[in-house]
Amino acid sequence: MRLIIGREIIKMLIKMAGSSKIEVCGFLLGRRDEEEFLVLEVKQVRNMLNSPSAFEMEPEEMVRALDEAEARGLEVVGIFHSHLKCPPLPSERDLEGMKNWRVPWLIVTPGGEVKGWILGEGGVEEVKIVDEANDAREGIKVLAKTVRRGTFGEGGTNEEFKKLRLEALTQRNPINPP
Repeated sequence: MRLIIGREIIKMLIKMAGSSKIEVCGFLLGRRDEEEFLVLEVKQVRNMLNSPSAFEMEPEEMVRALDEAEARGLEVVGIFHSHLKCPPLPSERDLEGMKNWRVPWLIVTPGGEVKGWILGEGGVEEVKIVDEANDAREGIKVLAKTVRRGTFGEGGTNEEFKKLRLEALTQRNPINPP
C-alpha cells in the first residue's frame, strides 16, 4: 500500500498543523489504482470540535468538498489530520473513523512527523508514503536504462525516449500533463 504525495503538499500540511491551536483536518483528493493512492490536492475542512486533541469534520463542508471533487473527476484517496502534542499514531477515535473511511489516514505533527495508516483485514497497517516527484524520476530512470540497453523497439531513438518520458509523466499526473 502506497500513498503517493508531493513534497509541497506535505510541507503545506505540516505548516497548517503548526499554525493552528486545534487539530486541522480534511480530505486528500486524487486517484486510486489498486494498492496506490495518488494525492493531487488537499481540501481542508473545518474541525467542528475546535479541539487540540480530536477532530470531527463539519458535515456541510464535507458534502461541499465531496461534491466539488466528484464534479472534477477526483475521489477521496485519504483523510488527513494533525496531532499537536502526540506522535502521528492513530488514536482510538481515529480507529473508529477508519471503519467508515477505508482509505489512508495521514497524520502530521507541527514538528514535521508524518505517518500514513489504513485499516486493513488484519487491523491497522502503516502506509508507505512516497514522494511523487521522486517516484516519477525513478520511473524515468528505468525507461532510460531500457532504452540504453536497446530493449525498446530497435535500440531506442532519442525521439522514442522523449515520447516515453512524456507518457510516463502524463500517467503520473493525468490532470496536469507536462
